[in-house]
Amino acid sequence: MRILHTADWHLGKRLEQSERTDEHQAFLNWLIQTLRTENIDVLIVAGDIFDTGSPSNTAFEQYYSFLRQVKDTPCREVIIIGGNHDAVSTLNAPQALLKYFNVHIIGGVPEEFADQLIEIRDPAGETELVVCAVPFLRDRDIRLSVAGETGEERESRIKAGICAHYHKFKTFISKYKLNQVPVIATGHLFAAGSSTSDSEKEIHVGNLGQIGGDQFPEEFNYIALGHIHRPQRIHNMDHIRYSGSPIPLSFSETDDCKQVIILEFEKGEMTALKEVEVPCTRKLIRIKGDFEKVKTKLVLLDDPQTLYPAWVEVQVETESFIFDLEEQLNTLIAHKTFIERIFPRQLRVRPAQNLDEQTGEAMALTDLDPKTVFLKRCAAEYPDQDLSALLTAFDEVLEQMTQKESGA
Repeated sequence: MRILHTADWHLGKRLEQSERTDEHQAFLNWLIQTLRTENIDVLIVAGDIFDTGSPSNTAFEQYYSFLRQVKDTPCREVIIIGGNHDAVSTLNAPQALLKYFNVHIIGGVPEEFADQLIEIRDPAGETELVVCAVPFLRDRDIRLSVAGETGEERESRIKAGICAHYHKFKTFISKYKLNQVPVIATGHLFAAGSSTSDSEKEIHVGNLGQIGGDQFPEEFNYIALGHIHRPQRIHNMDHIRYSGSPIPLSFSETDDCKQVIILEFEKGEMTALKEVEVPCTRKLIRIKGDFEKVKTKLVLLDDPQTLYPAWVEVQVETESFIFDLEEQLNTLIAHKTFIERIFPRQLRVRPAQNLDEQTGEAMALTDLDPKTVFLKRCAAEYPDQDLSALLTAFDEVLEQMTQKESGA
């Protein structure tokens, strides 16, 4: 049996106001072809199918068109879990209908815990794989709110709740393990030790929900994770993997090699694991330095020879604001047809208290997350006060807003 693990598609994602539809469609076309050439039996998508809880019609069309095309491949079963960006109700809406086509949707934790267990049967009707399809675990799924708890107590409670959810499966899967049926678990969370990029949205604010690889039950033959966009394994444990996003979702992912993971099982054991590179169809390039250095680097850029023209983020370190920066940069690339768009950033460089050091401050509000803005405001208004209680309250409010946005 051959299984393909992917995650974090973020259909409908924009980079500022620039659409990513073409890149996503190129990936989905490639994935359909890969299901055929690799003779995949089961496809697992570990969350964040969409970028928002209210996807555009274009994103929906890409999603449903892909699911229809899967039926023309050797892939017999598709398992999709909800991520923190996905609205539970949006994913679950066609759940009953799609099940008739062997597409299993677990948008959020169901009322019946056992509904997260999905049996994959061979043509003879024998169970040959079991998937514990765990979606993104929201606060309401793993803990009860406790008034007055400290940040440390909250962190401990969240971690314990996540671990308890996974360990609860041990009772349900024991009969399969006795019969040498492999068991795969999914997850959409932040595992301790993983390397992030700029595009991940915090879940369980401050990453309180992170758990170590050794805290998952050892009964799982493989754990297919989503949420972190850089492909990686956890704590050098080869069977606990983030597949990563299929396209670079921010300029911090410019050097990442995007991939999907293909597993092979025989007689209840994983016999092969293969990382398959996803072709890059648009290169995101980041250039940083003072104005003269940036101009030189921009002029020397070579054609990456991708399907779609490159996008370039230019971070200019400057002591004073350059009003016509974008116009000057566009003049430099006038004859570079392989560059479609420049994303200019101005980083103000000024002497710090230590004159031997300098600090860069982003001038664009789009570069700042809500918590950073809040911290800057607090530092300005209350420079000498203990803000720990205020920050805890802010974290709670931001967590609730995050879950509300995703349709919790």
